[in-house]
Amino acid sequence: MKSYTIHLIRHGITEGNLLGQYIGVTDSPLSQQGIEQLLQKKEAGGYPQAQAYYTSPLSRCVDTLKLLYPDIQPTVVEDFRECNFGDWEGKSAKDLEKEPAFAKWVEQGGDMIPPGGESGGQFMHRTCLAFEKLVEGMLRSGTTSAVIVAHGGTLMSILSAYGVPRAQFYDWMTEPGTGYSLRITPGLWMRSMVAEVYETIPPRPQQGQREHNILDLAREAANRAFRPYESDSE
Repeated sequence: MKSYTIHLIRHGITEGNLLGQYIGVTDSPLSQQGIEQLLQKKEAGGYPQAQAYYTSPLSRCVDTLKLLYPDIQPTVVEDFRECNFGDWEGKSAKDLEKEPAFAKWVEQGGDMIPPGGESGGQFMHRTCLAFEKLVEGMLRSGTTSAVIVAHGGTLMSILSAYGVPRAQFYDWMTEPGTGYSLRITPGLWMRSMVAEVYETIPPRPQQGQREHNILDLAREAANRAFRPYESDSE
């Protein structure tokens, strides 16, 4: 039976990342460090080719895709943009530590709505709806492979909603310039709307591969990603 692959890649390091800011819909550009790191990763290999390429509208994603795939003109998907943090955009956790609403938001795991922003539920809904439309379009057209360059929150939403093995939202956090490959089988997708997470991007080393399943690797990556960018889910 025909299967379809979708490769999810997080954008490179931004200026906002380096400052520890909450950057959602703000158009924070790639930092020089982010550009250099992406070029190094590209030189080392491991970024998959595909028949179709999609990106968030924000420049950090568009520019990441252009660096990794310079000959590609991607399709922009507006609803793949990051969560809107409202009044907290551009501020760090330290800047917000005395705001009661922020403390409540952190305590509730992002379920409440930041002032002027969107809740985690609203963000998940629009992101997942956009992903479902993309998958349905692939199934109709016969396009068997795609690359999506988007934000940490966008990728975590997709993986926690559809990814197998099952894992929580923050288990799927990944470092800038890395991601995961999904395999979609049409019958299983139509019955259960799940996708097999079968590989990391770049691919995991062959040595010791049998000792770690994809979820182990995801959680290790999440632990690494949280350390330098704890206050930034972009």
